[in-house]
Amino acid sequence: MKLLTLNFLTCARRTCKTSPSSFPLHPREAELEILESELNLVFLRNILPRLMWSELRGIGEELGLPSLPESPPSREDLVTKPSPAKPSSVTEPSSVEEEGGEGEEVPSQTAKDLHRLLLETTIKEGKLVCGNCGHEYAVKEGVANFLLPGHLV
Repeated sequence: MKLLTLNFLTCARRTCKTSPSSFPLHPREAELEILESELNLVFLRNILPRLMWSELRGIGEELGLPSLPESPPSREDLVTKPSPAKPSSVTEPSSVEEEGGEGEEVPSQTAKDLHRLLLETTIKEGKLVCGNCGHEYAVKEGVANFLLPGHLV
């Protein structure tokens, strides 16, 4: 289960739906795994305004991950401008095309770190605990079980 998912989950119990302490669910005894994937700047730009930044920072701290800045990065912080090509005596047109041209955006270190945290860091095993009622949802093989027993529905 990707850490990004925790930004959208709340406790499934009806009594917790109105309580602000039921969000986010807190990972406990979590076994983390890094699953590398290709960085997608468009996705990061679009998801950035939807992130609950302070809650994401709290989850990162609970898991012992490197701390995030106080405020979220801007969309512009996700790219660095490529350095201009060094002038040479002979410039081949094919070399410019191979490098991606002038309009290509290069992901910044901030983008790489955010991608690593949100999309590559997964909870393989562990529990997600509601801050309101204390109910624990098991995570096994990267999948959280949100089915509630009959007496809690």
